[in-house]
Amino acid sequence: MAAIVTNKFRIHNAEQFSESFSEATPNVYYMGIGRPQAFGTLTRGDSRTTNEGTDASPLTPVDSVQDEFYYFDDLLAAKRVTSSDVSYVIPRRNWTTGTVYDYYRHDYGNRITGTTTTQTSDSGASTLWDSTFYVMSSTFNVYKCLDNNGGAASTVEPTTTLTTIQETGDGYKWKFMYSLTASEQTNFLSTDFMHVSTDSTVSTAAVDGAINIVKIKSAGTGGTDGTHTGIAIRGDGSSGTVSVTVTSGAISAVTVTNAGSGYTFGYIRNADIVSAGATGLSGSELDCIIEPKGGHGFNAVKELGGFYVMLNTNFEASEAANSGDFTTANDFRRVMLMRDPDASGSSATATTLRGTKAILVTSPSGNFTVDEEINQATTGAVGKVVEWDSSNNILYYIQTRFNDHGVDSNGNLTAFSGTNTITGQSSSVTATPSSSTTTVDSVAFTAGYASSEIDADTGDIIYVENRSPITRASDQTENVKLIIEF
Repeated sequence: MAAIVTNKFRIHNAEQFSESFSEATPNVYYMGIGRPQAFGTLTRGDSRTTNEGTDASPLTPVDSVQDEFYYFDDLLAAKRVTSSDVSYVIPRRNWTTGTVYDYYRHDYGNRITGTTTTQTSDSGASTLWDSTFYVMSSTFNVYKCLDNNGGAASTVEPTTTLTTIQETGDGYKWKFMYSLTASEQTNFLSTDFMHVSTDSTVSTAAVDGAINIVKIKSAGTGGTDGTHTGIAIRGDGSSGTVSVTVTSGAISAVTVTNAGSGYTFGYIRNADIVSAGATGLSGSELDCIIEPKGGHGFNAVKELGGFYVMLNTNFEASEAANSGDFTTANDFRRVMLMRDPDASGSSATATTLRGTKAILVTSPSGNFTVDEEINQATTGAVGKVVEWDSSNNILYYIQTRFNDHGVDSNGNLTAFSGTNTITGQSSSVTATPSSSTTTVDSVAFTAGYASSEIDADTGDIIYVENRSPITRASDQTENVKLIIEF
């Protein structure tokens, strides 16, 4: 069975995902960072090993039930992604002089009449979305190329922001689509992708079913030279007309004199050109380029292939002071997107959430070391230090389901508890957990312990990326731009 999933389905999915951030009952999304420990070969509680690659070359995450549980073990923190952090985007294409750009056609991929050959762009693309039919100028204006002057190089940058078609000195014809604001440039412009939206002025001026471009497919022979006017565009629309210039018996130029409206197909008959004065012309064939629904510029997201969504999240150093949520004392190697997690038994809503556990200690014998193993001999608990807050005597840590980072010698994942001594294995520091129920530096402790603010194994993890270590610092902000293709 021959079938396809159309571009419109991809657009629909992108729309549904984007709208889920702002609906009356929206989904709640968090961008999380985790994995402070190095990648390597780890031993699980059942003594089997797991190879995760190396810090220089981490392996691709596994999409399994098992690993979704594991991802919560070493989660450091998460930040809520709001509707203002979300944008439709398209692949970025900067206008560059000397480049041959493809022009918009409605029929890329269709078989050319009378042949088994498919219609492809000048770059060889067989679909509109793979062709280079739009550009962003140096002033962050986005244009659709309607005509590339027979495959010539573009040497004049388009500049207009008018709703009419601009023909530049190099013979290209451009349609202004929209401009990126300063905020959109900051938040939704990356090396490879750029924001896309519909300009209301351009959309209002668009004409549904207009035909603005007619290409010469076959110039014909034997026609009377001259410019012949008033030639009708046939089809299901109305009022479309062109003039045709014949030179040395063949059609050398076609000018649209009235773009008309309502066309979903159109053609110009050789007989009509002859009747207009090109006596003797035979074998001519002209291609009427059909515009997208609503006309050029009516819906830039659909017209330019906006089936990508970008999520823009900043992890700011100042957030480290917010209940210790985003520590700058350790690095991270994982970014993940969570949908509808819980916090303390209810749906999470806070801007930031701490993923680590914490212990308030008394009388430490020194300073714990970041990334060292900690043990509680009395209970058998094993963990790994994420941050040591020596000012407030708060020990932030994680426990994983691996012998290397959380499971004891018997294969058990045991919680730290009670006022039992904790020992740092590399620093030899010892400390006793407090028995107080109190709040210190915005962290609420119950009998000296504070659990993660994110309830483990709740919600859905819908994106995971392993990467080389990202080192944090108190004077820097990490910006994550996640692009999802539908």
